Amino acid sequence: MLGLALLWVGAVLFLNGLWLMGRIGDREIAIINIFSGGVTLLVSLYLAFGPGNNLAGQQAAGLTLLFSFTYLWVAYNRFQDVDGRGLGWYSLFVAITAVPVAITTLQGAGSLWGYWFGLCWAAWAVLWFMFFLLLAMQKPIAKLTGAVTCIQGIVTAWLPGYLLLGGYIA
Repeated sequence: MLGLALLWVGAVLFLNGLWLMGRIGDREIAIINIFSGGVTLLVSLYLAFGPGNNLAGQQAAGLTLLFSFTYLWVAYNRFQDVDGRGLGWYSLFVAITAVPVAITTLQGAGSLWGYWFGLCWAAWAVLWFMFFLLLAMQKPIAKLTGAVTCIQGIVTAWLPGYLLLGGYIA
């Protein structure tokens, strides 16, 4: 399930980065956010309530929902007359949450994939903090945030998602 979720996280991050750099229109970007938010929401529900659910599955579901809610909120904001500050403050909450997740993932890593995934969480913490600065603090860093979002979409999500789905890593 992680590969499936990461593949779509990669797509939405890459496209949201392009959107932040002015290459995709405000209303058009909503569809990938709705779809990716929906995919990660379904993965989360399965992990939390599906057959054989356990504490690890519920933890994975809770963390995946951080992504789902982000993407659904981005989509919502594209159709409302809002400035995004609420999403910015939510991004700070997620950035703070992602820091200990990165640390514990790195501490428990026993393989290259484990270390990579821990570093992904650290990178996502930085990215969500950048969204806090951009949206809540109104810092003029849209292009920089867009570039970082594109790069992280490829390195932290699309590539590992593709490798997981292809069975190249486990």
